[in-house]
Amino acid sequence: MASPQRIDERAPVFVISVAAELSGKHPQTLRQYDRIGLVSPQRTRGRGRRYSARDVAKLREIQRLSQDQGINLAGIKRILELQDEVGILADQLEAVRETLESMTPTQRRVFSADRDGEISALRRGERPQRRGGGALVLWRPQRRR
Repeated sequence: MASPQRIDERAPVFVISVAAELSGKHPQTLRQYDRIGLVSPQRTRGRGRRYSARDVAKLREIQRLSQDQGINLAGIKRILELQDEVGILADQLEAVRETLESMTPTQRRVFSADRDGEISALRRGERPQRRGGGALVLWRPQRRR
């Protein structure tokens, strides 16, 4: 028996008319959302818009926030930006957790983070490389007695 194939939710497969129908919006509304940066579909060579399943889900979320919650488009754009940022931070946190799990107990004590949020494990006594100034913070959790 063949294993089921996964559908890539980021694949740009829907033309604007199909995406509009799936999201319950008019195609002109989708064009406006593209202009203001709420949803940015991929483009074909002829500059036609191609929407992914993820884009359609985002369009539905925009509609929900607008109609059910009464949030204006600027507010919705900010909410979506913050959701994207939270996703990026969650990925970084997961990477830190994976790094911690792969370390021995003596290695788990020291880390450094650069300005971009990249986390590096350091050996005892090793200093992080400093690029362009900034503060160095050492955090040692209190041990329970």
